[in-house]
Amino acid sequence: MKLKADRATLLKALAHIQSVAEKRNTIPILANVLIAVRDGRLTFTATDMEIAVVEEVAASTSRNGATTAPAATLYEIVRKLPDSAEIELDHAGGDAQLHLRAGKFATSLVALPVEDFPSMTAGQLPHHFHLPALVLRGLIDRTRFAISTEETRYYLNGIYLHAAVADGSRTLRAVATDGHRLARVEEPLPEGAETIPGVIIPRKTVNELRKLLDEESGSVEVGLSDTRIQFKLGPITLTSKLIDGTFPEYERVIPRDNDKVLRVGKKDFADAVARVSAISSERSRPVKLSLQRDLLTLSAASAEQGSATEELDGDRVKYEAGPLEIGFQARYLNDITDQIAEAVEFRFSDGAAPTIVQDASDASALYVLMPMRV
Repeated sequence: MKLKADRATLLKALAHIQSVAEKRNTIPILANVLIAVRDGRLTFTATDMEIAVVEEVAASTSRNGATTAPAATLYEIVRKLPDSAEIELDHAGGDAQLHLRAGKFATSLVALPVEDFPSMTAGQLPHHFHLPALVLRGLIDRTRFAISTEETRYYLNGIYLHAAVADGSRTLRAVATDGHRLARVEEPLPEGAETIPGVIIPRKTVNELRKLLDEESGSVEVGLSDTRIQFKLGPITLTSKLIDGTFPEYERVIPRDNDKVLRVGKKDFADAVARVSAISSERSRPVKLSLQRDLLTLSAASAEQGSATEELDGDRVKYEAGPLEIGFQARYLNDITDQIAEAVEFRFSDGAAPTIVQDASDASALYVLMPMRV
């Protein structure tokens, strides 16, 4: 295998690849990137046995072949080369080392056998549809903060993606919950997704995909089966196993009769939460919302630090129901308001019941937040 490529091209691809390669693993080959040249095409592949990323890279190739090299080390070497460097990679085959040259710099890396590198791309994916990158980015951003990190409830460690019906329309729905809050986001169902199974996309896959979406402005092809999902973004293909579990019947926890409605400006509310919650360094410290007609008082207290309050009234708040007191964890409030554009709508039942939170101008996302005792 022999090729030449410019530093910027290789660096971009290796940045995508090396974050998937498993650095701390008992299987050494998983820390390596598979480098393959076939008929003038150069591809890099990395996997941790749960996710695989394959990227096709522009290069001048002169000899077919394949090898593997330590992904993190190769990335660091390329990153530290001069911006304008042209890099040559040369591997003679067998158990020879991989030689890298750039100008007067040269290094050799130990190459593990290609035969040991696992493949995750085999098998059929019967369902295929396309989503604009912007839409897929929105589905992830508005749900992933609610993914559980509790490993014992592994079936909550991802985003549940499925086809659903809402108000008579077919939708593609993404849901995440950790038991304290729930995020449900809908988009029109794309052609080809009508019969997809409900699948749980793992947290690491979600995060790796989200990084790739920052550089994609076109359409993403999604393929899936009951056990795997694949995303094609231009020259990059990400394939992942799915979580083998049953997502809970989340609709049961979405309240239907919350009739006390608060509307408040997103920035006013978020800034006030940040100010009053600064009184305590405890991440789980609640912020109390005290409501009267067109008046919202936010407060927080700490036995060690003191207390803080702030009132929002006038044009910034609209509330016409009876008095209410309810508390929420400040961080959970911030996670939700970060997804909202201008005005937040809260729908309460009482101070102990789940609360619905939405963007007042966008019904495609719905959040459920469990209150805290205050």
